[in-house]
Amino acid sequence: MHHHGYLWTGSKQRFDEEALRRPPTPAPPPAPAGDDDTAGKRLAERYREVKAEFPIVDLPPLETAHWLIKPRKLVRGTWEAPKEAAEWFGERLAEYAPRFASESDRDSTRLALLVNAAAERLGRGGNVSHGFYLERPSFLSVALVCCSPNRAVPDLPCPATGHL
Repeated sequence: MHHHGYLWTGSKQRFDEEALRRPPTPAPPPAPAGDDDTAGKRLAERYREVKAEFPIVDLPPLETAHWLIKPRKLVRGTWEAPKEAAEWFGERLAEYAPRFASESDRDSTRLALLVNAAAERLGRGGNVSHGFYLERPSFLSVALVCCSPNRAVPDLPCPATGHL
């Protein structure tokens, strides 16, 4: 078992594009009822868009394990030991903490607790995902995903090897 790290920053407006943050349903919507079914046409087009974009868009998925579907280039690091992965997580928190919109999110004791909890969760085979509002209205998402296999979605292949 190993762990992959992911990091995303961007506008809150882009982060809120939830349709692009969830994989499409396996079955497409029903075909439009006719030429005048504009709602059906919009739904079918949106389904095609999401089906094409979800696997490649860099937006954080709603379910942390779905990072494994994303391109390998989005992996920011890979670690065998949970402690090493949690250290990377802590370094990212320290790097971005001065930009956190909430003063309580910048509290060093709180951040240390998040890092310790991350190491524990990873050690049990779980995933870790945290998000923080940054200045402007921007958003930071930092995730650590257990791989080979992932406990939440064990049939997802590892982005590093392509194997389960």
